[in-house]
Amino acid sequence: MSKLGKYLIFLSKLFTNREKFRVYWTLTMQECKDIGIDSMLIVTIVASFLGAVTCVQTAANMDNPFVPKYIISLIVRDSTILELGPTITCVVLAGKIGSNIASQLGTMRISEQIDALEVMGINSSSYLVLPKMIASMVTFPMLVTLACFLGIYGGYLAGWLTGSVTQQDYIYGLQFAFKPSYVIFAIIKSVVFGFLVATIAAFQGFYTKGGAYEVGKASTAAVTNSCIAILIADYLLAQLLVG
Repeated sequence: MSKLGKYLIFLSKLFTNREKFRVYWTLTMQECKDIGIDSMLIVTIVASFLGAVTCVQTAANMDNPFVPKYIISLIVRDSTILELGPTITCVVLAGKIGSNIASQLGTMRISEQIDALEVMGINSSSYLVLPKMIASMVTFPMLVTLACFLGIYGGYLAGWLTGSVTQQDYIYGLQFAFKPSYVIFAIIKSVVFGFLVATIAAFQGFYTKGGAYEVGKASTAAVTNSCIAILIADYLLAQLLVG
């Protein structure tokens, strides 16, 4: 509970004694590049193969002749939009982005760069962390949208190349009983997950003490805690917005 309270106090400091808007704009744009554009490759690979595997495995387990083939793409669509797209993508990003943020801030802490900012009268937590938080909440929904599209398209290619489902059946299944609210749900989840990954990783790195070994421990703790927070938030959001 004491660590949770320290985390909440850390969040409150992000919005007090802030710098000028143009300072945050420049930093946020740089963070969007580092977090968003530099993560597109791993998101593309993971999402494409997740969709392909989901399609192939679903087709392999649907040997009942009374079940129409378009159900395969319906399952791929819903599982990708509701879970595989937002949740798995953000867990992967937690490993990449979370460890990067924690190690960066941890190195700045042990090299006394954060202390130097505070001596200069700058709110170091707001200056260093707020742009990362905003950039994560902006770029995570974009990356999740890309992941959902590539997951569905990867399933389409896998089903077509393996002969599991025809192109017409796959497209029909994508359109069958589609609920637009699922897309909104995925976007909401990605915004929440982006907030959790950025702030938890920054919290772990910001309060690092010791040397290089402690920076490594902080980076590991950031990834572990971010993944746990994502799974808990995933359950709570599913209860609130879908259940």
